Amino acid sequence: MSKRRESTIELSKYLNKKIIVKFAGGREVNGTLRGYDTLLNMVLDDGKELLRDPDDPYRLTSQSRSLGLVVCRGTAVMLVCPYDGYEETENPFA
Repeated sequence: MSKRRESTIELSKYLNKKIIVKFAGGREVNGTLRGYDTLLNMVLDDGKELLRDPDDPYRLTSQSRSLGLVVCRGTAVMLVCPYDGYEETENPFA
């Protein structure tokens, strides 16, 4: 008998909706979730990487670059959140 591993995050409600994915190392990509598996590997369509300020890696710039179809490796994913209703707040400790 094999045990089927269940995902700790329920991504089915975000299928075909725009999401934001943050990766280990600081990269941030948004796009439309087209597929995923239990290991949090994801496929994003119309992916765009949000570019960071070269002088301050903790600050995003208004620039982005188009990536198209993106395959996100689950081991590198740190955060997944819906695009709608997302707003960045200033760091109160900076």
